[in-house]
Amino acid sequence: MSDLRDEALKSKAWPFEEARNVLKRYAKGAPKKGYVLFETGYGPSGLPHIGTFGEVARTTMIKKAFETISDIPTRLICFSDDLDGMRKVPGNVPNQDALREHLQKPLTSVPDPFGEFPSFGDHNNAMLRRFLDTFGFEYEFFSATEFYASGQFDEVLKRAVEKYDDIMAIMLKSLREERQKTYSIFLPIHPETGRVLYVPMKKVCAETYTVTFDDEDGKEWTLPVTGGNVKLQWKPDFGARWAALEVDFEMYGKDHSTNTPIYDGICRVLGHPAPEHFTYELFLDEHGQKISKSSGNGVSIDEWLTYASTESLSYFMYQKPKTAKRMHFDVIPKAVDEYHQQLRAYHDQDLKGQLNNPVWHIHGGNVPQSDMVVPFSMLLNLASASSAEDKETMWGFINKYAPDATAETHPGMDQAAGFAVRYYQDFVKPAKVFRLPTDQERAALADLAEALRSPEAALAAIAKKNDQLGKDEALPEADFSSDDFLQSVVFAVGTTHGFDPLRLWFSAIYEVLLGATQGPRFGGFIALYGVEETIALIETALKGELV
Repeated sequence: MSDLRDEALKSKAWPFEEARNVLKRYAKGAPKKGYVLFETGYGPSGLPHIGTFGEVARTTMIKKAFETISDIPTRLICFSDDLDGMRKVPGNVPNQDALREHLQKPLTSVPDPFGEFPSFGDHNNAMLRRFLDTFGFEYEFFSATEFYASGQFDEVLKRAVEKYDDIMAIMLKSLREERQKTYSIFLPIHPETGRVLYVPMKKVCAETYTVTFDDEDGKEWTLPVTGGNVKLQWKPDFGARWAALEVDFEMYGKDHSTNTPIYDGICRVLGHPAPEHFTYELFLDEHGQKISKSSGNGVSIDEWLTYASTESLSYFMYQKPKTAKRMHFDVIPKAVDEYHQQLRAYHDQDLKGQLNNPVWHIHGGNVPQSDMVVPFSMLLNLASASSAEDKETMWGFINKYAPDATAETHPGMDQAAGFAVRYYQDFVKPAKVFRLPTDQERAALADLAEALRSPEAALAAIAKKNDQLGKDEALPEADFSSDDFLQSVVFAVGTTHGFDPLRLWFSAIYEVLLGATQGPRFGGFIALYGVEETIALIETALKGELV
C-alpha cells in the first residue's frame, strides 16, 4: 500500500491531481464531520442524459483516487433539485398537452407523463438511479423535495434569512438592473396553486424566519422559509446546499464556471468553506450543439449501452475531461477498441504506468483481463461483409481466428459480438454505399483473388512486387493464417498495380468490397473472414452484384 500511495501522490492522472487538491483541505487532520463529502447535482427537468452520468463517473474516479492517497472516510451524494419548477414541457416526453397546466409547479408535483411514478420528478429520479445502478456506482441519493420538507435544510435557510442582505449583494452584482428590482433569493411555493413563484419579497423577517410577498393576483402571503414552503433560487441553492451538507468537492460543466464566485461566496456567507471544484467541457452532438435534457439530442445512456459495454462509456468519460467532446454514435467503436487496448497494456505496465492508465480509474484499481480476441471495429467489418443477423454468425468467423475461444470462456467477446451485429444493423448497413471498381481497381482485385488461391500464388505476387521495386529479398513463410503474411499479399498487389499513394488501393478495397469509406487492416480481415470467403467476396464485387 505504501508504494501505491507514494506513486499515487505523484501521479499526473487527472483524478489523482484533483484528489490531492481535496486532501490539502485536511492537511492537519480529518474534518469534524468525520468524512470527506463528494457531491454531484442533477436537475431533473428532463430525462437524464449522458452528461449527468459523466459527472458521477468522473467524481467516482476522483473519490477512488482520494481513498488511495488518504485514510479519511468518504461519501458520495447525488443531489436532485426536484423541487425546481417545471419551466417548460420537455420535447421528448408523451402527453405534453396534459403537462402544460402544471407549468411552474415543482417537478415532484407534476404528474408523470409516462404514468409509472407519482410524479415527473420521481420518474426522472428513478431513471437516473437506474442508470447509475447499472454502472455499480456507490452513492447516496438526496431529493431536494425531501431535503426541504424534512427540515434538513432548515438551519441553513434560517441563516440565509439572517444573511439575506449579504447574499442579495452577491447576487445583485450578477444581474441586469431591471432584474435587480424584482429578484429575491427565495422562491415561495404558493399555498393554493402549488406553483413556484418568481416574485419580489416585501419583507424578509429574521425574527420569525418568514417571507412576505404578493402573488400574481396581488394577494399578500406570509410563509415560513422552513418546512418546504420556500425554496432557494438555483444559484443560491448551489452555495446553500454546499453549506448545509458541508460539501468538499463538486464538479460541473463549463456553462457553470462563471457562477463559481457566486456559489462560493454564498457558501462562505452561510458559514462553510467553499468546496473544491473541477470544471469540465461540455458534451456536443454530431452537429456540435450542446447536449440538452429537454431536446434529447446526442446519445443517451440507454442508447450507448445498446451498442457497447458500460466500461467503454466510462473510458470515453475519462478521456480529456477539459476538452469538448462530440457525443454521437460514431465514437462508440473507437471507444470500445481503445478501452481494450488500454486493458491489454495494463498488466505489463509498472505501477506508475498503471496509475496513469484510464482502466485503473474505470475499475478502481481492480483491473480485469481483456478477452477481446478480435477488435470491435473488425467485428463491424465482419458483420458488414457477412450481412450478419445474429452473433452466432459472428462466432463462426471468430472461431476461425481463435479456435479455443467460446462464449463461456470469453463473455466480453460474446457480448461484443452481439453489440457489433446490432450496431451494424442500425448504423453500418443503412449507410453502406458500394461502387463498381475502375479498370485499374478491377485488374488489381482480380489479381488479389488469384494471389489468395494458394500459397504459391501469394508468394508469386510478393516476388513480382519485389522484382518491380528492384528488391532482392527472401520471400516470407507462406502462412495463410497470418495477418502479416496476408497483409503483405494485399500490399504487394496494390504496389504492382501502381497505386500511388498506396492508400488509394485500400480505399478502393473498402469502397468496392465493404461499401465503406474506411476499414480494417485488410490482412487481418482476410485472416478472420476467411481466405475462401474473401475470394468469393471479390468475385461477387467484380460481377457488380454488391452494387
